[in-house]
Amino acid sequence: MLMKAEQSTLLLIDLQERLMPAISQGEEVVDRCTMLATVAGLLGVPVVGTEQLPDKLGHNVESVRELCDTTLGKYHFDACPDGLIDELPEGRQHIVIGGCETHVCMLQTALSLLDAGYKVWVVADATGSRNDFDRDVALDRLHQSGARIVTAEMVAFEWMVHCKHPQFRDIQALIK
Repeated sequence: MLMKAEQSTLLLIDLQERLMPAISQGEEVVDRCTMLATVAGLLGVPVVGTEQLPDKLGHNVESVRELCDTTLGKYHFDACPDGLIDELPEGRQHIVIGGCETHVCMLQTALSLLDAGYKVWVVADATGSRNDFDRDVALDRLHQSGARIVTAEMVAFEWMVHCKHPQFRDIQALIK
């Protein structure tokens, strides 16, 4: 099954300033999420962010925050009980997810979205946890639960469909 830009929403989970220094390869995770959000903007894909207890953990890093169409503050690990599904644009059943921590908030949110009937793609190189083992086990569990595990480049090229897309050169430059 292919991801389709016109059916997708990009969901970026808890890429918060105070949390990111503790995340293994946190800068790379933020860079990948920022690249994905930029690609989404070029292709008309809505971007939704979440922040876990923003009054205590701070807001998402600026590069992510400025690219989100909306940001949901939450206190559950799973963003759905705090209103995520109401924030998702209607008619878009493909949810592409990146963020932190893979084995807690991102995992629980993705599992709830699967249970709610959404098709979920988890962008492996745009996810992070404090330790890589937790991240890897979470990605395996998500795959076993029906989420599709992809990379940021896979998302960008599937959303574009072909090399004659009007945004191809701009997106290719972002990837390089």
